[in-house]
Amino acid sequence: MWLSSTLLLLSFPGCLSIQGPALVRGPEQGSVTVRCRYSSRWQTHRKWWCRGASWSSCRILIRTTGSEKETKSGRLSIRDDQKNNSFQVTMKMLKQNDTDTYWCGIERFGTDRGTRVIVTVYSVGKDTMSTSNQLSWPTVDSSADMMSSDLQKRTHYMLLVFVKVPALLILAGVILWLKRSTQKVPEEQWRHTLCSDLDSELLAKDISP
Repeated sequence: MWLSSTLLLLSFPGCLSIQGPALVRGPEQGSVTVRCRYSSRWQTHRKWWCRGASWSSCRILIRTTGSEKETKSGRLSIRDDQKNNSFQVTMKMLKQNDTDTYWCGIERFGTDRGTRVIVTVYSVGKDTMSTSNQLSWPTVDSSADMMSSDLQKRTHYMLLVFVKVPALLILAGVILWLKRSTQKVPEEQWRHTLCSDLDSELLAKDISP
């Protein structure tokens, strides 16, 4: 059962290997920075930034060289901070059509690791939200808060698999055991009564002339 739970966790792309914000938001003509964290085992691996709703067919826009040197390509830049096990991607001069699904990824032998990030670009002049609501949205400096939300979701999945499901199975087993135990007593009593009746009948036959 524990092996099945582990396999379930590993079935998610990048589960326990790379983590990032679920959503980032930036103004049109402005910029946004996404910071993704990874396990220390992937320090020297190349990191990349991919665009597309599907993990299997997204288009890689930019990647690192395997070092901490910053790489630039058009309006994009990516830099790996291997000392802190994280890398960041910056998108500048944002356009409305930059709104899409992106992926933070790690290049490795076999299947790459990745985590999904939704990037939304809003128009400053046509934004209908109040100033207070705008400040409440995650920005470049609040990527840690978004990462915390993503970690809470992953923690919930882990608790569900490792704690809640086994507890329910154990509870079901206890209920079945108690049910069988309560049914066993009347059966034994019935057998005892039947044997007593048979003994009495045989004894009466022996005594009768």
